[in-house]
Formats: sequence, structure tokens, C-alpha cells
Amino acid sequence: MIPRLADGPALVWRLPAPLLTISSGPLGGGLGERDWVLNATVPHGYDRADPDAHLAEIAAAHGLTGPGAGFLTAVDVREVVHREDGGVRVSATTGVGSHPTWASAPAAAPAEPVGTINVVCFLPVRLSDAALVNAVATVAEAKAQALWDAGVPGTGTSTDATALLCPPDGDPEPFGGPRSLVGSALARAVHAAVGAGLRPA
Repeated sequence: MIPRLADGPALVWRLPAPLLTISSGPLGGGLGERDWVLNATVPHGYDRADPDAHLAEIAAAHGLTGPGAGFLTAVDVREVVHREDGGVRVSATTGVGSHPTWASAPAAAPAEPVGTINVVCFLPVRLSDAALVNAVATVAEAKAQALWDAGVPGTGTSTDATALLCPPDGDPEPFGGPRSLVGSALARAVHAAVGAGLRPA
């Protein structure tokens, strides 16, 4: 599914039917069925303390109703990269700015301007709740591998967000790790999408 590019700019996925979603985004985060996904560009230096309310405003401006998942990024979302592998479809907006971060850093490390890597993934089959959690870890591993391959000194940024969506029905796959059938395709697609985003044409 290729999202519609809306004014803003924003990427909007209007789902024909609700999908089971696990998301770390500021709007609609957690686990549940979602009707849409939104990834919107905000200016560098964005400092609103209520990103969930801001995303709700953006969603309303685009006519989105019902439960959804929303993300913000300083990256121009028109630079989104789409990749597919084994029925898994991934869309990534990739920005690390000049200050990528390591997952484990000194507690006293100063706050620095960062980019954001947002990854939206559509899975072809139902995953169990545990497998969805496992698949979130798979996305993080594949993203970190892409950053390593590109020579980026960090594992991501402090504002990265992920959404995984799958059918709400059917026999659930029990595993989402990188050696599972779905997880391996997910890892390859995320690695390819984030890697391409780090190497703009």
C-alpha cells in the first residue's frame, strides 16, 4: 500500500479495513486496531510538548476519523523510501541529522538536535501479540544494521518510531524474530529501506 501524499507535507495511509497495529508513535501508540497511519513533517526545532494533540489536529485536517497511529519527523516525508520483501511492505523516512545517538550512552550526555527514523511496516499475516513485540525488536536490529553499514556512528535517534500492521484475523504466527519467516522478510525490507534513505539519490 503506497500512502497518499497530503499537503503539509504528510503521508497518509487510509486502510480499507482496520488492521492490528503495534506502534511507538505519540498518537495511537500501543497495541490495537487502527484505521489509518499518518507521518507528518514538522519544522526543525519543533518544540511542542503535546505531539499527540498536534497529530490529532493534523489528522482532522486530512479528514481522518476513528483510531489511528501518528508520527512526526523533521524529515521531508516526500523522501520516503518503500521496499517489499516476501509480502512485507515497508515505508521509511530516514533522518539522523548531525547527531545520531547510541542506544547506550552516558546518563549525563547532553541533549542534542537529532533526526528521526520512522518506519511503517505492513505484514501479510496475523502475528501473535508476542510475535509483534518480537518484530518491533527485529525492526530496531535491522535499522541499526543499516546505520552500521552506512558508517553512521549510532544505533538511531532518540525520537525514532515504528508501526507494524497486520490482519486482525487468522491463525497467528508465533514468531517475529529475524530468523522467522515473516521476521526475516521484515528485517531485509527495513534494512533496504533505511539504507536507501541514508544514501539519497
